[in-house]
Amino acid sequence: MEAESPEGSIDPRYSSPGARAADWSAARERVARAELFWLSTVRPDGRPHVTPLIAVWYEGALHFSTGVEERKAHNLAANPEVVLTTGTNTWAEGYDVVIEGTAVRVREPGRLRALARAWEEKYGPVWHFEVHEDGGFQALHGMAEVYAVAPRTAFGFGKGETFSQTRWRFPAG
Repeated sequence: MEAESPEGSIDPRYSSPGARAADWSAARERVARAELFWLSTVRPDGRPHVTPLIAVWYEGALHFSTGVEERKAHNLAANPEVVLTTGTNTWAEGYDVVIEGTAVRVREPGRLRALARAWEEKYGPVWHFEVHEDGGFQALHGMAEVYAVAPRTAFGFGKGETFSQTRWRFPAG
C-alpha cells in the first residue's frame, strides 16, 4: 500500500529562478517506468560500489534482486544502506530521480510471487522468475535474493529550460 505522497521542497541553490518543487506522484511514475537503475552500496572495507540493474516499483518500494555470491549481496550483508538512481544520461533534458533508503530482504512467498509477476510484466519473459524455497528467486545461476527499498529521502533533478532540485522526505517506518 502506497503511503501518502510527501511534500517536496525546492532547493533554490540548484534550481532556476521560479522553479517549483515537483510532485512525488510524477516522480514515482518515472521510477515505475524506468528500465535501468544504478545501485550504490558500500563494500565492507568502506569503498563504494556502483552497478546497473533492473528494478520494479511495488507497494511503496523499489525492488531489485542479486545473486547470493554477487558483490552487492556481500555489501548489503555488511551495510544495507543504499542509493538507487535513474534518469537520463543528458545534461540539458530529462529528469533524474535518486532514492535513498535501507535495503530490506523480501522472503514472504506471496510477495515474492507478486514481484516475480511484476518483473515479467515490466521486462518480458526473459525475466521470468520462480520463487525459490529459501525465500528469493530461482535465477539462472542459483538463488537470487530480493530486496525492497522504501524511500527515506528522494531527490528529483529537472533539466532543460528550467533546472530544479526537489527533495522529498518520507515518514519513518
